[in-house]
Amino acid sequence: MTLTSVDYGTGLMANWANIDPSYLVKYQQWLNCEHMPERVSIPGFLQGRRYRLMDNTLHFLAFYETETTSVLGSAAYLQRLNSPTPWTLEALGAFQGNPVRNIYTRIADAGRPGLFTAPYVISVRFNLPEGREAVYVARWVKETAQHDRVDRVRLYKQDSAIGNIQTSERKIYGAGPGEQLYLLLIECSKPPGSLGELFQAWDAPLGPEAQRNNELIGAYWLEMAHAAWNK
Repeated sequence: MTLTSVDYGTGLMANWANIDPSYLVKYQQWLNCEHMPERVSIPGFLQGRRYRLMDNTLHFLAFYETETTSVLGSAAYLQRLNSPTPWTLEALGAFQGNPVRNIYTRIADAGRPGLFTAPYVISVRFNLPEGREAVYVARWVKETAQHDRVDRVRLYKQDSAIGNIQTSERKIYGAGPGEQLYLLLIECSKPPGSLGELFQAWDAPLGPEAQRNNELIGAYWLEMAHAAWNK
């Protein structure tokens, strides 16, 4: 079954970050109780989620789904980005390493609608050789969504114009667009198991055409999610 664009919207803001161990609980409380509810209340925002790396290191993937990518460049959202709360100012100081924040537009989507928010997700950031995007849109996403362990597959492409907008929050923790143009989010209802074996099986139907460059892969489990209701 192929999902339609109204299921989760076509815009996505995703953030990958390591968190100072001494701030972990306060980081979780901040996102759960203030930051994510605030973001999801913005017009055009549909859902926010936070996932933690499967090895339980303090590496997190947080993302927001929006009706369209333009919502992520809207006046309402930029106003929040340029007016961080005191708690946000404190929390962003706990981000470590080189956090990445990307804005995306969904270009392909396939799978089965879940009964609940996916408890596991595999994130794949990557580049493609010239001319291979169409192969992923037409075949890889649809064929991978048919595998037993997979509930849903989404393919996104960076929107650098919106992603490079400078804001007050960005100046604090320095997160900007990563080097990879594409993002796959692969949702699973059970632990994904060996990523090497899975991608070998998922790539096999396309052979050499499945080649991805400069890829970064991570498997995550769900910590929390907020959805917009009756907006």
